[in-house]
Amino acid sequence: MKKHNFSAGPCILPKEVMQKASEAVVELDGIGLSLIEISHRSKEFVAIMEKARSLALELLGLEGKGYQALFLQGGASMQFLMAAYNLLDKKAGYVNTGTWSQKAIKEAKLFGDIVEVASSQAANFNHIPKGYSIPSDLDYLHLTSNNTIFGTQIKEFPKTNVPLVCDMSSDIFSRQLDFSQFDLIYAGAQKNMGPAGTTLVVVKEDVLGKVSRKIPSMLDYSVHASKESMFNTPPVFAVYVSMLTLQWLKDLGGIAAIEEINERKASLIYSEIELNPVFSGFAAKEDRSTMNATFNITDDGLKEVFDSMCKEEGISGINGHRSVGGYRASMYNALPLESVGVLVDIMSELEKKG
Repeated sequence: MKKHNFSAGPCILPKEVMQKASEAVVELDGIGLSLIEISHRSKEFVAIMEKARSLALELLGLEGKGYQALFLQGGASMQFLMAAYNLLDKKAGYVNTGTWSQKAIKEAKLFGDIVEVASSQAANFNHIPKGYSIPSDLDYLHLTSNNTIFGTQIKEFPKTNVPLVCDMSSDIFSRQLDFSQFDLIYAGAQKNMGPAGTTLVVVKEDVLGKVSRKIPSMLDYSVHASKESMFNTPPVFAVYVSMLTLQWLKDLGGIAAIEEINERKASLIYSEIELNPVFSGFAAKEDRSTMNATFNITDDGLKEVFDSMCKEEGISGINGHRSVGGYRASMYNALPLESVGVLVDIMSELEKKG
């Protein structure tokens, strides 16, 4: 049976990427050695790392604009710490839009004064705060572009002279933005880029080296940038698969092409949620994520039937997070439109049963 993978992460990857990656584990490009047994200093892997970093900047439109692309370890959770370690000297602002924002705030408080400039916590994070004031004396403003758990997404980023830091773990490379408005972007690979194990960090060079504290080498962006992401042994498999996925995206037509596909997927499922009285959306309409559609069933008596129908059709990974309940359909770049169509057909059929 064909599986339709709506997992929130680690999540679906392109089939051709999976195929090539599996071949490379046995033997990389005919060199007689596996990808995961060659030296990370070998010319083969150095070329992989260089290509991955180059593709990231190219797809984001940041080539030649003073940015460094780094592939680090520790997930986005490590970046909650590293961002503050490297950029927070006195005071930083955070917009609190969910669980991951809260975790980032907790880590940043270790390094300076944190101002929560806006929050949607009172409404269980079902929307994105708007119209808030940004203090001019911040070292940076931290945002979370997409909230996987609650299914909300920032559609318009604030205009400010304060440096912008953004956690884009769950929607990077999914839509066109002016990425040059950000001074630091970070994203765990396991949503739109590759397997768990590496994190992409894109940092503007001129924001580094301004804090007064000493930074341990492993947590210093400048050190990793100077060593071209090879200060320590990198996660070779995760970087390789990320490189393949970025190449797949480029061959597809880049972010512009995948954005069109993602909009079609989101439109399909949100239209069904709107028209079908059996379901209700969780997130405010204007803030609905194109990556994670969160919704509830309005008749608990139909839940068991719906779950059974999904299982029969190979729908996987749509249970909502425990803090929201209901369902969550994660529609990352590699999820085919066909899979969303199968889920929507089931939702439509359930209405007839109700």
